[in-house]
Amino acid sequence: MHLHILGICGTFMGGVAAIARQAGHAVTGCDANPYPPMSTQLEALGIGLTEGFAAAQLDGVARGADAFVVGNVVSRGNPLIEAILNRGLPYSSGPQWLYENVLAGKWVLAVAGTHGKTTTSAMLSRILDHAGLQPGFLIGGVPLDFDVSARLTDSPFFVIEADEYDTAFFDKRSKFVHYRPRTAILNNLEFDHADIFPDLAAIENQFHHLVRTVPGDGRIIANGDEASIARVFSRGLWSEVERFGATPPAELPRASGLPLPEWTIADDGAIAQRGVPAGTLQIALPGRHNRMNALAALAAARHVGVPMAAGIAALASFRGVRRRMELRGQANGVAVYDDFAHHPTAIATTLDGLRKSQPAGRILAVLEPRSNTMKLGTMKAALPESLAQADRVYCYAANLGWDAGSALAPLGSRAQVFDDLDALVRAVAGDARSGDHVLVMSNGAFGGVHGKLLDALAGA
Repeated sequence: MHLHILGICGTFMGGVAAIARQAGHAVTGCDANPYPPMSTQLEALGIGLTEGFAAAQLDGVARGADAFVVGNVVSRGNPLIEAILNRGLPYSSGPQWLYENVLAGKWVLAVAGTHGKTTTSAMLSRILDHAGLQPGFLIGGVPLDFDVSARLTDSPFFVIEADEYDTAFFDKRSKFVHYRPRTAILNNLEFDHADIFPDLAAIENQFHHLVRTVPGDGRIIANGDEASIARVFSRGLWSEVERFGATPPAELPRASGLPLPEWTIADDGAIAQRGVPAGTLQIALPGRHNRMNALAALAAARHVGVPMAAGIAALASFRGVRRRMELRGQANGVAVYDDFAHHPTAIATTLDGLRKSQPAGRILAVLEPRSNTMKLGTMKAALPESLAQADRVYCYAANLGWDAGSALAPLGSRAQVFDDLDALVRAVAGDARSGDHVLVMSNGAFGGVHGKLLDALAGA
């Protein structure tokens, strides 16, 4: 079968392409402004990539395609999709194609939540792989333990990063309602994706739909400290639930009335089940959020038979994920990190993790508010507080529809705003000194700023 994938360079659609290729299909695709790591991963797989969405593809690279798999980046008015519709050609969404051709009949372990999905999915895949279960997976990033974001195996187990973003222009449900997991992680839940959701209640509604798809003999691994998830469960719950949290029960008072979590993890990595010690996690990734991610993955792995001790051993050598606090290099004593953080909560959490793991030296935060939510300015008021732990802030504000300078004014002289990327690089290189940590945060390529910073620092 020949598949032509529209929006092939998205992390999810690129994973679909990789899996389809491994399944023996001929795969081509198109996208606008492709960039690594997905573009290089597709190239390595020998998947033909066309830049742009010209309708002429139907008489060229996509001629004779058996099906068109449409990503949610494509909307009505796109010349290629209009031509597909006018010609009556067969099309489906990525999630629909994946379920019908890969996930149906497998034990799906889905990882959902506003934050931490990629890292938790990578951790869970690592645990299952270390246990000899050889899971298939589709992750919204490239785990360093596997060097690919997606793979297809003969294993009955498949780990998938379960995104709440919409499916396609013709299917406005969240992607994750297509996956029908037997094991589901609900890691956290707060407002995001302001371009498609009006408020948090609308996102909770989608999570309720996900809960409805988990079978009665399935299991939900839920963050027990999240009132939003408790609200989702209050609308209906038909499966077993195991809750996890960051604070030992003896230290809570839980004035919120939330049930006590079954699994807890302390700051030193000590894990307990209902207060009974169950092992100690030692992991290279810093921060409370990564301990919580790990605990969720460990609890989910238990559902398919991996003992807690075996899971802890697997994570001791977990190498992380590209673009999640990834050290891109050092120059003249200055370390440059790359991170995908773009939501205020993720920004604050990432900074806190770096501060605790690297207490010496200043943190210079380089931020591109690039996500659809950030471009709308919906969360601009939360930015100063989220950046509070940074010693200096450099914001790249080209093409923003709001005044970043005014939004960051509470940070005073610590914050600078730039419309020119080269000027930003010069400013960071001029301010940095040996021992500093430059943390770059963006959900895009950011104009190759990481390499530019390292070059400028090396020449400083």
